[in-house]
Amino acid sequence: MLKTTIAGSLPKPRWLAEPERLWAPWKLPEPELSQAKLDATILAVKLQEDAGIDIVGDGEQARVHFVHGFLANLDGIDFDKKTVMGIRNDRYKAEVPTVVAEIRRKGPVHAREAQAARAHTTRPLKFTLPGPMTIVDTIADEHYGRREDLAFAFARALNEEARELEALGVDVIQFDEPAWNVYMPQVAEWGMAALEEAKRGLSCTTAVHICYGYGIKANVEWKGTLGDQWRHYEETFPVIAKSSIDQVSLECRNSRVPIELIRLLEGKDVLVGAIDVASDAVESPQEVAATIREALRFVAPEKLFPCTNCGMAPMSAAIAYAKLEALAKGAALVRAELGR
Repeated sequence: MLKTTIAGSLPKPRWLAEPERLWAPWKLPEPELSQAKLDATILAVKLQEDAGIDIVGDGEQARVHFVHGFLANLDGIDFDKKTVMGIRNDRYKAEVPTVVAEIRRKGPVHAREAQAARAHTTRPLKFTLPGPMTIVDTIADEHYGRREDLAFAFARALNEEARELEALGVDVIQFDEPAWNVYMPQVAEWGMAALEEAKRGLSCTTAVHICYGYGIKANVEWKGTLGDQWRHYEETFPVIAKSSIDQVSLECRNSRVPIELIRLLEGKDVLVGAIDVASDAVESPQEVAATIREALRFVAPEKLFPCTNCGMAPMSAAIAYAKLEALAKGAALVRAELGR
């Protein structure tokens, strides 16, 4: 009960990539880089265990970015043909590769790091993949034309990858869909159907992560425009509640999301973001416990999983892992109060 987990990414070691930066370039050449990625994955798993996290992840250590790390082993994408485009409805600009032909998976993308993580922990293992809509919003398209057609092409590739990860012993596969807090009508129109295609045939636990983004300047400024209440979830949660997805990961700590919206997820596991990734202030266990208690007003303890708001890749490692320790201790406080 109240098992803790992470939303996805963790800071990379300084010897692997430039610290405290998204899209951080690698510091090592091949072939050293391949082994270094696995070393960093194992280290991230062990540091999560040390912090007391119950359901650990690979920390996305082998990916330069949570989306483009998956795209790297797909046919149909020209990485030399760069396009500058607006991401998340033009919230910020990024230079992205271009889809020029049919999307096909060349082979396993994340198998090596999943195997490394699985071999070095006995705890439940979670692995994150980008969701179809978010991929579509983070790449240029010169082939498919319609966003939904492109999303389903990526969904089929994601499904192949997810099935292989499950076979390698991954217990939870999470699809990251921050774009669902931007294009809410499209979630019902085609976003959920694409996600269902991505998870088709899986028997492991499945999750969707919907956040307000990394703690970077563009996202922080955008949040400042959203008013006193952030009600994006009000439109998407009923759609998710009708789906076959098992878990929903959402942002709560220091957000303006009305906590009562969790009621709209009846029947689902709720991964409650109790750690703010947009602040370097380390939460106390008591502050974490307070967020958990608030969520418990609307979700049963056995359905609640304390989590981080979003990925922590741009943070310093010392702060990130201190926050994870606080997450574990805060969950333990509430667990003790409940006599579990």
